Amino acid sequence: MPSHSDSAAVTCPFDFGQGLDFDPSLTDLMAHGSLPRVRLPYGDAAAWLVTGFEEVRQVTTDHRFSRAAVVGSDYPRMTPEPIVSPESINVIDPPDSSRLRHLAARAFTPHHVERMRQDIVALADALLDGMAGQGPPADLVRHLSDPLPQHTIFDVLGISRDDRPVLQGYAHDLLATGPDSGRTAAAAKAELRRYFEELVRRRRRSPGTDVISVLATAPEGADALDDAELAVMALTLMLSGQDTATVEISDIVYVLLTRPEVMRHVRERPGTLPDVIDELLRVIPFRKGVGIPRVALEDVELGGALIRAGDFVHVSYLTANRDPEHFPEPDVIAPDRPSAPHMTFGWGGHRCIGAPLAVAELEVAVGRLLERFPGLRLAVPPEEVRWDTETIRRFPLELPVAW
Repeated sequence: MPSHSDSAAVTCPFDFGQGLDFDPSLTDLMAHGSLPRVRLPYGDAAAWLVTGFEEVRQVTTDHRFSRAAVVGSDYPRMTPEPIVSPESINVIDPPDSSRLRHLAARAFTPHHVERMRQDIVALADALLDGMAGQGPPADLVRHLSDPLPQHTIFDVLGISRDDRPVLQGYAHDLLATGPDSGRTAAAAKAELRRYFEELVRRRRRSPGTDVISVLATAPEGADALDDAELAVMALTLMLSGQDTATVEISDIVYVLLTRPEVMRHVRERPGTLPDVIDELLRVIPFRKGVGIPRVALEDVELGGALIRAGDFVHVSYLTANRDPEHFPEPDVIAPDRPSAPHMTFGWGGHRCIGAPLAVAELEVAVGRLLERFPGLRLAVPPEEVRWDTETIRRFPLELPVAW
């Protein structure tokens, strides 16, 4: 069984952003035949890249692969500054992360999300009223995709409207991929940490009904979070609670407006919208490259390769979602595809806690949009839509629509 040599690693900038076409470099790596070694734009080492669904499932549920072990290392990554903070739940391994996940998940139980759905409907209707009042053409990103998830997660966290634009600017800086963005990203992370640490202190003194207050006033004992834990938890929820939903509202609407057969299916069978959204979540490459790697804690045989203790291991949820052994004809958008779990929200001990809220936002946003504007169409040719090129995300910077 082969070991590895970093000299044979494939350099992968993962900077492809041509609409929502799948990154051809990922397609090539999927066809590699064994686990490839890749070198990313930043970090001092190469990494194994796991692309198959079953292999990704193994890595994300196997205690021999640790995210916590990346802390303090110059690990291979997409951005100059690591996005994640060392105290973040995203780099704490099970079972140590279980307490934090259990506490944070209280904000996203099905019952709680269902209660929030009514507020999301009211917010979506108000935003669409504004878009209708302006008249066509209108930018769907500005009127719906950006504000709906932002205001929803900010309301969950109890963040004042005056503070939101500044926090949004810091979040954008943190996700930037350019070689000159490292210092700006580090400063943005520090400012976000400082903001949430102060917010936690204020909530302990004067709690409200938001999730930070609920966690800040938990009884002392095993379930209590200290200030640093709670500040990083709030920061993580802010970033993850809006990022996927914001990107996917725009991406899903773009697909519907450029794939008439999919739009026709939704129009003729509106009750299938949740299934269509789930299929689009599977197939849309909503971000570039890979996320946070893991470190092998011991030698592991996987996918025809010998991963040595200390090696970095990246998984690709994007390629796992297109594994032909798990999803027949994986590149086809099949609205009637039999339900099968995908990995857009991650897998295992680090699956996105806020996934139920994100799904509710998508169902409400897309559903209300199509009900309100039955003649919705792109106001420009698809090739004129401008796409994000500055961050790890893949989404239209503007989505001009008419009706």
